[in-house]
Amino acid sequence: MNRSSLVRALFAFLILAASTYTVLTAKPELGLDLRGGTQIVLEASDSPTVKANQETTDKALEVLRRRIDALGVSEPSVTRQGERRIIVELPGVQDPREAAKVIGKTAQLTFHQVLDQVAQKPAKPAAGELYLPSDDGAGLLRLAKPAMTGEKVSGADGLIDPAQAAQGWFVQMDFKDDGGKIWADITGKAACEPVGSPQRRVAIVLDNEVITAPQVDPNGGSQLCNIGIGGGTSTITGSFTEEEAKDLAALIEGGSLPVPVQVIDQRVVGPSLGKDAIQASALAGIIGVALTALFITIVYRLVGLMAVFGLVAYAGLSYAALTALGATLTLPGLAGFVLAIGMAVDANVLVFERAREDYIGGRTDGLRRSLRSGFQNALSAIADSNVTTLLAAGLLFFLAAGPVRGFGVTLSIGVLASMLSALVVTRVLAEFAVSRKFVLNHPGISGIAGHGRVRTWLEAKRPALMKHSRRWLIITAVAIVVSLAGVGIRGLNLGIEFTGGRLLEVSTAQQITPDQARAAVAEAGYPNAVVQASGTDDITVRTGTISDDEAEKIRESISRIGGGTELIRNESIGPSLGSELRDKALIALGVALLAQLAYLAVRFRWTFGAGAVLALLQNVAVVVGVFAWTGKPVDGIFLAAMLTIIGYTVNDSVVVFDRIRETRNARSTEALGPVVDTAIVNVLPRTINTGISTLFILAALLFLGGDSLGDFALALLLGILVGTYSSNLTAAPLLVELEKRYPAPPPRPKVKQRDRDAEPDRGAVV
Repeated sequence: MNRSSLVRALFAFLILAASTYTVLTAKPELGLDLRGGTQIVLEASDSPTVKANQETTDKALEVLRRRIDALGVSEPSVTRQGERRIIVELPGVQDPREAAKVIGKTAQLTFHQVLDQVAQKPAKPAAGELYLPSDDGAGLLRLAKPAMTGEKVSGADGLIDPAQAAQGWFVQMDFKDDGGKIWADITGKAACEPVGSPQRRVAIVLDNEVITAPQVDPNGGSQLCNIGIGGGTSTITGSFTEEEAKDLAALIEGGSLPVPVQVIDQRVVGPSLGKDAIQASALAGIIGVALTALFITIVYRLVGLMAVFGLVAYAGLSYAALTALGATLTLPGLAGFVLAIGMAVDANVLVFERAREDYIGGRTDGLRRSLRSGFQNALSAIADSNVTTLLAAGLLFFLAAGPVRGFGVTLSIGVLASMLSALVVTRVLAEFAVSRKFVLNHPGISGIAGHGRVRTWLEAKRPALMKHSRRWLIITAVAIVVSLAGVGIRGLNLGIEFTGGRLLEVSTAQQITPDQARAAVAEAGYPNAVVQASGTDDITVRTGTISDDEAEKIRESISRIGGGTELIRNESIGPSLGSELRDKALIALGVALLAQLAYLAVRFRWTFGAGAVLALLQNVAVVVGVFAWTGKPVDGIFLAAMLTIIGYTVNDSVVVFDRIRETRNARSTEALGPVVDTAIVNVLPRTINTGISTLFILAALLFLGGDSLGDFALALLLGILVGTYSSNLTAAPLLVELEKRYPAPPPRPKVKQRDRDAEPDRGAVV
């Protein structure tokens, strides 16, 4: 073993050891879509006196954190997003209504002297006076200016006196600083008024609502006159339930928000959805990887088997990186990992096909030199293809929101891990395997000593594809027109992420039809709701913006005819956030396209870029058109799929263009058409083998991954099938036609370099 191989082997051992240790000792952070719970997105707005900015939002965040801690939720997460938004995650909370009420209240607590009790508010109230409905429902209370605010309260608890349980729950407050003295002054002044007089009452107001306005010592005469209630404590009574008393105590103890906040997005995921998603994704991954491993072992034999071990290393590296970075694993993130397996296979296939060409063409001497040459020659295409995918993943992270960002994170981790496993781990194993004496004596078992069936058939047929370049472009134009017609005729079924509204998904104990559910929902008062079947026993309901209580009313209507329901998910997105997410989606797609084109402009001539643009347009149009014609939802998961398709299409086009450029430089005197035909024949085995490997994984996700991942897999399946066509029979024909009209200058002659393989190994590590 030479020095470079030894260094690679040592590096592979170290990263595998580190990843194995991490896998055994750490667990990933699961998103709410996998472990169940509630996510609430709040947006701060300006108050009459305070402007909502980063500083005031941070203060509001701390208040919310104290409130949530008082609620007793296990492992909550409260983070700021941007300048005005706060994301609250409450694992295990399935009914968000009470939590949202407590979290979203401004909680401005004030204490007032009651001046009078009147029937109606005067036309011109005196300055500083406040008129609010009485807590007993008898008219309005005329209140003086606040004598004290909640800032003087140090703590609050919801309690019940066992000796006086019939009186119900109450809230006990403890005052701080001079709060106890102020409270004694307020109550002492009120105690001087006659018993039964409104002026003997003290009002405790929360967010302009009178929580309680009790008489001070109603049976004690004037004993507390000018003395008041001392001890630095007080109680709030009001026939509270245990939950109401504890929620009120949490609000008081947490403090008031410096600025008002509004719920703009709310998602509830039932515990069964996360469990089922993990099991489905794991099963899809196992089946997909097993079929992929079997396929590449059959096609590439011994080196294919080494690539399988490389895939195992990829899985360990990805998992270890996810846990080490503290990234959150989401449902789309699981799909990102499974998809990245196809990227790892692609790198191996590129290497093995180049190694086969060099060995059979006699350009290298021996299996190991052919394999080494394959790694060196394929490195450019591997780097280009992975850079384009990383561009798409990066845009998802920076421009998308919610779980789709998780897809961007895990896809990025997966791409980097796939490159590491293919270029280091698989290389070490494959070079070691083909160096064994038995393999050297029987090169056929290596997998690189003979052509595969696809290449053998192509070289025998030698199809003149570019002879009919215009025919392929006409087919492309027809496909684009038909696809866009679907958008114009049927329109797009935009998900609530882009339109705003409510999505409710429930599982019924007894199977019911969508028509039965639709009738029940209409009878409940929502005739315009979109009711559809989801899976075997699940029903989804989409409406406009409705409250949590209205959503519960819809659920109860389905429960009555379905023998009970179990909540799968409950999502509510405000119209402003929906339009913002839609705009971000369009920006992400546009920026992705421009970024890919900029990269192609650097790597290739503009005619190549034009071919890639048309291939991209065809791929995107066909996938969008199929979803339009079939009425499938266009949501955040679909956006993740589209950006991945863009990356995949450019990836495929780059591999084809890279080979066209290489073949053209070697045969510069020939016409471009035959050169492109030769390049496609050389690349097509890789395209087919990679496509089949990825199709195994996506087919498993399609049939086993549930509705959301199923649609994601369908979009990618369409993207790969159309992408295989477009990179070879759209991008290449347009390149040929453009080069006829705008020929490139002749390539500069290259100085012949010495064959480095003929010299002693210099220790370079790739």
